[in-house]
Amino acid sequence: MKKILKVMLLLLALLFILFQTLSFEIEGALLGAILLVLLTFLYVGWTEHVSKLFLLFLVFFTIGQVVSVVSWYIPEVGLDKVDGVYFGINVLYIIAYLFLIIKIISNMNLRKVFSKLTFPIIILVILDIFCVTLISNTTEYVFNVYEYTLEFTYNGIVMALLSFALINYMYRNTSKSMLFLIGSIFIVFSEIIQLVYYYILKDENLGFVYSLFFVVAFIFFYIQSQHKLSDPLDEYTDNAFKRIDS
Repeated sequence: MKKILKVMLLLLALLFILFQTLSFEIEGALLGAILLVLLTFLYVGWTEHVSKLFLLFLVFFTIGQVVSVVSWYIPEVGLDKVDGVYFGINVLYIIAYLFLIIKIISNMNLRKVFSKLTFPIIILVILDIFCVTLISNTTEYVFNVYEYTLEFTYNGIVMALLSFALINYMYRNTSKSMLFLIGSIFIVFSEIIQLVYYYILKDENLGFVYSLFFVVAFIFFYIQSQHKLSDPLDEYTDNAFKRIDS
């Protein structure tokens, strides 16, 4: 059953990428929701150590995707009005990403992390502010003030996820943290390219790229979820010196 489900997920993922590439937006959104439901079912049914926070991430992201499907059948509102459905979808995604960030932080020794990685953290904060401002400003004239504020917050959370994933990898230096970092990199690029695709440049190639990155991101997220959390490893350089000395 597990192998059959994985094969189904792979085939549906390829079909999802095809739909997004051909700009079949409604079909792609529906298939994306189905994929997330099946992935959640796979995670709950065949994972030895289920993480409640990672499960909540999957659940809220899935709900957001389902609402996104429903939104295609709801009339659009004017620029001078607040789009409740649009806000609801993005808030659900933000909550989902926050669960991933909390998952990282909850397994960290924050005092040790800040003492060892003070300079990299400062650099990451500066880069995050710069990147979020730059990315959000590309849509400044597309959204009204409420939507722009939400978009700025959304981009900030996504960039924060990437930064925490990088800090977590530098802190832990494990296969699980590396897989989580790779997944975070792909999800960030997927979100950025998707923003460009919907609001700046309607190019079918971008539809292919962002959907491919989205699928790859969740593949890495799932793979890392199958690894048990372990204590941080010694830095590679330290191990290398120890071997030389011996």
